[in-house]
Amino acid sequence: MTEPAATIAPTADVDPAARVGARTRVWHLAQVREDAQVGQDCIIGRGAYIGPGVVVGDRCKIQNHALVYEPAVLEDGAFVGPAAVFTNDYFPRAVNPDGTLKSADDWHAVGVTVREGASVGARAVCVAPVTIGRWALVAAGSVVTHDVPDHALVAGVPARRLRWVGRAGTPLEPHGTHDATDGTSTWVCPVTGELYLEQDGTLRLMDAAG
Repeated sequence: MTEPAATIAPTADVDPAARVGARTRVWHLAQVREDAQVGQDCIIGRGAYIGPGVVVGDRCKIQNHALVYEPAVLEDGAFVGPAAVFTNDYFPRAVNPDGTLKSADDWHAVGVTVREGASVGARAVCVAPVTIGRWALVAAGSVVTHDVPDHALVAGVPARRLRWVGRAGTPLEPHGTHDATDGTSTWVCPVTGELYLEQDGTLRLMDAAG
C-alpha cells in the first residue's frame, strides 16, 4: 500500500533535492532548501524557511515565518513557534577583514538541536550552538544562549530556567517533600499525573517502580 504523499502548496518552494515525508503539509510561501529532510506528519507554516541540510523529525510543527537555518536538527515532536529564529553563525560578519564579501567557505556553520517533544515559543531566538532538551519549553520572546535541560521552562533575555514542565507542557507541581539527604525532589504533572524526580539540577520521568 502506497503511503499518502505530502501536501505542498502551489506557492511553496520545495527544492527537488529536499525530502518531505508522507502526510506532511507545506503551506503558502514556505521554503524548504536542498538536501533538507522533513519527516512524516509535519506542518511547515506559511513563510517558514528550512535551510539546506536541516533535519526535521516526524510530527513536528514549524509555524508561520519561523527561520530554521542549517545545520539545525529537530527531533520527533518538536514545535517551533511563529517567527522564531535559529541562528547558525556565532560571530557573524558580512565581509572579511580585507573587505571582501564572505562566502560559505569563510565561516563554519553551527546549529541548534531541538530534542524530542521540546517547544520553542513565538519570536524566540536560539543562538547556536545550543541544544534544547527533551520536552523543554522556551517561552515566547526569549533569547537562548546556553543549553536548556530536559523538561526546563526557560524565559527571558538571556533565557533562564523558571520552572519544570512535564510532557503535557504544563508546569509541574511539588509532590511530597524535599529529601535533604540526597538532594532530590519529586514533582507531579497536574494533567497526566506523571511523577518526575529532580536531582543535581536535572529532571527525569519516574518509572512505575518510582
